[in-house]
Amino acid sequence: MNTKLYIIGLLGATSLFFSCGDSPEKNTTENTAPVEVTVATPTESDQSFITFSGKVEAVENATLSTRNMGYVIQINAKVGDKVKKGQLLIAINNADLQAKRAQVNAGITEAQAAFNNAQKDYERYQALFSENSATQKEMDDINARYEMAKARLEAAKQQKNEINAQFAYSNITAPFSGVVTDKNVEVGDMANPGMPLLRLQVPGNFEVRASVPESEIASVEQGKKVDVIIKSSGETLEGVVSEISTSASNSGGQYTVKIALDQNHAEIYSGMYASIQFPTTAGDKREMILIPETAIINRGDLQGIYTPSEQNTAILRWVRLGRKVGDKVEILSGLSAGESYITSVEGKLYNGANLSIQQ
Repeated sequence: MNTKLYIIGLLGATSLFFSCGDSPEKNTTENTAPVEVTVATPTESDQSFITFSGKVEAVENATLSTRNMGYVIQINAKVGDKVKKGQLLIAINNADLQAKRAQVNAGITEAQAAFNNAQKDYERYQALFSENSATQKEMDDINARYEMAKARLEAAKQQKNEINAQFAYSNITAPFSGVVTDKNVEVGDMANPGMPLLRLQVPGNFEVRASVPESEIASVEQGKKVDVIIKSSGETLEGVVSEISTSASNSGGQYTVKIALDQNHAEIYSGMYASIQFPTTAGDKREMILIPETAIINRGDLQGIYTPSEQNTAILRWVRLGRKVGDKVEILSGLSAGESYITSVEGKLYNGANLSIQQ
């Protein structure tokens, strides 16, 4: 009898202990201050185009560098300067090349003298051989020495051509008439082979480069007219698809598409960002559920959105995204047209957080 009472009493005490332990945690959740949020419902659109981001670039541009290592001793242009084709822009110290050229010139002088002597001997032995005064072996030896001297002279001249070519990389000139858009070096800096020194472009002639994913590249046709929206100004320009890359092996599955602009505008500059609207065929048109891209929550490879529940708590729902349309993105699944989603939040939002929905 005493044993049974003891067990019952122990169970009662244990139950009381866990009951008391659960109570504070439950109260903490209930007493959490609500997070202020604003909500919206998705917009629906029957899109007749698909949109991709791109960047304005000059059709004709060049990045100037050198093959030689040396100190920059002269710079004749700054950013914004207009330059003419052939104009000297940068000079690099070429004292070592001058020393090499002196050695090569000396070698040419020596090789030329040896060739002249070999040529005289060859001509003399030809005359003797024709008079049967020289043997065939003597004639063969003289001919071999003549050919060797001739080859040494040609090799010395070729070395001079190589040195002269290196001098061209010490005196960097403009490959075409244009405007200097970037300068990455100052007088006294060490220039290394391949190092970008100046960037040059022809103003007024621009194109837009866009990256199109594999899933949409079939909708892009060469020669098709498109709308190009400059993001900084909101101006819409007409363009034509001028080139479509045939491989995406080196661009992460993205195909490069070039759009030639029909009009030249002074307020457009290389490096500006743009949105390109490619028209779709009738078969590609469909009702789209769109929400701002800023409302998307990224968790590794997953994308989601926060929605309010009937109890005014936050629910994180995973969604599948489709096309981008300007600053909005298509929702393929995970959110219906009439459902609300959270667009902005004041404070930290998490799954299950109490909400205070602002109007």
